Amino acid sequence: MQPTDKHYQDYVQILREELVPAMGCTEPIAIAYGAAKAREVLGSIPERVLVEASGNIIKNVKSVVVPNTGGLHGIEASAAAGIVAGKADLMLEVISQVTDAEKDAIRDYMANHKIEVRPAEGDIVFDIILTLWAGEDSVKLRISDFHTNIVYIEKNGEVLLEAGHSCAETPTEALTDRSFMSVEGILEFVETMNVDDVREMVERQIDYNYAIAEEGIRNDWGANIGSVLLRHNGDDVATRARAMAAAGSDARMSGCEMPVIIASGSGNQGITASVPVIVFAKALGVDHDTMVRAVTLSDLLTIHLKTGIGRLSAYCGAASAGCASGAAIAWLHGGGYAEIAHTLVNSLATISGMVCDGAKPSCAAKIALAVETGLLGYHMYQDGQQFYGGEGIVTKGVENTIRNVGRLGHTGMRETDKEIIRIMTGL
Repeated sequence: MQPTDKHYQDYVQILREELVPAMGCTEPIAIAYGAAKAREVLGSIPERVLVEASGNIIKNVKSVVVPNTGGLHGIEASAAAGIVAGKADLMLEVISQVTDAEKDAIRDYMANHKIEVRPAEGDIVFDIILTLWAGEDSVKLRISDFHTNIVYIEKNGEVLLEAGHSCAETPTEALTDRSFMSVEGILEFVETMNVDDVREMVERQIDYNYAIAEEGIRNDWGANIGSVLLRHNGDDVATRARAMAAAGSDARMSGCEMPVIIASGSGNQGITASVPVIVFAKALGVDHDTMVRAVTLSDLLTIHLKTGIGRLSAYCGAASAGCASGAAIAWLHGGGYAEIAHTLVNSLATISGMVCDGAKPSCAAKIALAVETGLLGYHMYQDGQQFYGGEGIVTKGVENTIRNVGRLGHTGMRETDKEIIRIMTGL
């Protein structure tokens, strides 16, 4: 694939869109970002706030600690943090520069101001609507489809931005079409690309995500899944790959204030796609650029697997990233298209259907299982074993199986998603 080819440039742009830094779970951070931007438009601290959020947003914000708030969690804390201390120009690092005084101010704001939360109307899976009031002034802001995609801003009845037609400074973002992506095309891109075209993005991911994984092992975070794995399963490379990925989530889900590089809108997926591959690359002693290629392969496969499912669903996104990391590890061992395709099919057949019941410490355990499944898929291929078309959701051809998984996660698990949300909210 040549750098002048359209799809070559598309792959680079997709990575540019996806591999962005975020501090904290991305759904509460999206609320904080929207709140900070709405406060900026309002021009003052609001006296009253209404947050309307879709079920998947409520699910993913309910149980996770919001960083830089002194241990607070929930939609109210996310909105208050953005209003009091958020810097909207930092996007998904909106609350990365909170002072101790501002942490106290966030708590004071929550204690003395009304922040009302309601389920958003309609069927948009990713939907956040914030309305802020201060005296006679009001601002309404909406984020839809992905975390920084502001689609509507209104102040005092005047529309400042709507569906990409903006008279504000920042236009609505749009993601590059991903329908052209394929396992074969991704592999060709990774093997022929000029590493410098992705170096800055992927090296930052390697640095950030491995650092938070090390933090998760060193200190007491969440349920300490990473440390538990190492304590009970030894220190072989496969265990380290699972444990380090889990440890990154241990820290991130419990309020660690270190940033991560996300993939498919998720820090946990960004960690799962990268950290196991880094562990294997280090153990195999490959050169640095080969590590960069392998992580890029895992990132793009994760994005490809998630495209048909969507940003948020009842399908655990770590499953996709774990399968992708297994395929990238197969490539590090010298595997080509056949090894990658079979690793993906074998692992997708095994783990597809693991549910997402929100962001919380148990995500780390799911990540460990997803990475283990990705490795199992590769080991099956090494031993001449595979799942065949017609067995469950597996069908002939890796792309057809990926489409089936997308259909399962996007359409088939829609009612499951609603029931999970009802269970979590007690409705």
